[in-house]
Amino acid sequence: MRLSGPALQPRQTTSCSRAGALVYARCDAEVSPRAWRAQQRQERRRHASRAAAAVVDAATNTASVRDQQHAQAPAPALADRPQGELRFHDSFYDGQGRLSLKNLTLPELEAWCASIGEDGPRRALQLWRFMFYDRRWVRSLDEAAVEQVQNGFSRAFREKLGVLATLDAGLALQAVHTAADGTRKMVFRLEQGPAAGGQVETVLIPVVREGGTKARVTLCVSSQVGCAMNCQFCFTGRMGLQGNLTPGQIVEQVVAARRLLFEEHCAAGDPPALHLTPITNLVYMGMGEPLHNLSAVLASIDTLCHPLGLHLSHNKISVSTVGLIPEMKRFVAESRAVMAVSLHATTDEVRDWICPVNRKYGLQALIDAMEELFPKSKEAPRHGHHVLIEYVMLRGVNDTDEDALRLVQLMKNIRSKINLIVFNPHQGTNFLPSTSDRVSAFRSLLVQGGLVATVRDSRGDDQMAACGQLGSQDVAARPPPMLTPPERLRGAVTVDLTS
Repeated sequence: MRLSGPALQPRQTTSCSRAGALVYARCDAEVSPRAWRAQQRQERRRHASRAAAAVVDAATNTASVRDQQHAQAPAPALADRPQGELRFHDSFYDGQGRLSLKNLTLPELEAWCASIGEDGPRRALQLWRFMFYDRRWVRSLDEAAVEQVQNGFSRAFREKLGVLATLDAGLALQAVHTAADGTRKMVFRLEQGPAAGGQVETVLIPVVREGGTKARVTLCVSSQVGCAMNCQFCFTGRMGLQGNLTPGQIVEQVVAARRLLFEEHCAAGDPPALHLTPITNLVYMGMGEPLHNLSAVLASIDTLCHPLGLHLSHNKISVSTVGLIPEMKRFVAESRAVMAVSLHATTDEVRDWICPVNRKYGLQALIDAMEELFPKSKEAPRHGHHVLIEYVMLRGVNDTDEDALRLVQLMKNIRSKINLIVFNPHQGTNFLPSTSDRVSAFRSLLVQGGLVATVRDSRGDDQMAACGQLGSQDVAARPPPMLTPPERLRGAVTVDLTS
């Protein structure tokens, strides 16, 4: 790929932050000078915003689990490190004090390489390509050294990097479970970072479009170990929040999935030159509330969409939230990915119960925020997206005709698509899925009201890989943290149906 415009040049700053100590102009493709300057301004604004957010996080003693865990992380040893080396957050280092480079965006990696006496842009791009470029995906420079082309990694540099940094994100694949429909759940153990020792799960969902033969894959990634939101119907919510993933651990889920697909491709005897089954869609709908770990999610999207690496499309990435309104506004301002809102109810009475975050950010406030961010008007929103509304269908709780009609009214001024989700039962649940007839009737009312509405197929439920089923199996032994349902809905809550 030929890059236009001047070479990447650092802009000097006075302090180091999560967004990096230097801000770079990035040229992703051949563009006109005017468009290049616009990209430059947008990049500076995005990095400045993240830097400000990081400074606020560091300066305030918030009660979030993330900040508590990061504050408790031991500081890596500084002995024998180059004077002037850039420092990042403690969670970016492993137990030996080595910086995990997969946590860095390309501008951050360039700045770090320069700070240890290397040619920043050249050396960073070499490392970046080996970590993320197609069919390499290395986890150490020892793997890179076996390549026929050494790509400039001298023995001296490999020894130097081995002391200072690692290409390993601290995510070890433990098992792959395959469901009857071909859905696969990858189970990882976290070996470093705030959630070290925990398990996280990623789901590969094979998809063949109706009438087509070309396969593709949707990948569902996790952003946290467990979840603090305590949605009453969700298996993951029973874990509570055990810790956040780092940007590199989010990205590594995608890298590991591509590596798995490539190895299966080769094991089947197919020539390596053949095009692999592509991961075309990425959804942040696994374990955790993505906007509760927003800085890491935004950084991971930057890495995943970079054209010199994994090269995913922003339009094919969806990030789900249960409705953290301030973070929603920041996300839309800083990312071009698609937002999905887990609505699940049309009244405060029901949503206060099944989605407790509604007690802080009420339904009307959430609707007002979506009307502001995704207005239904002749002019499309500046980011060009609709909002995806997720609505899990719970029998006798939120699936009545009245609920459907209220949903039509709630969405009348919002540029949206409705995704109805068939509830996937799990051990310990007290909810029932709506019947197929009820789901069909509910959807028909939405369509008659002028909304675009689809029904999400249940995939991987026989291996606990479906929506709302992710989580370590020791959770099944815990009593669910159930909230008291409204009086009129107590008949909809039943005993455990799966034991």
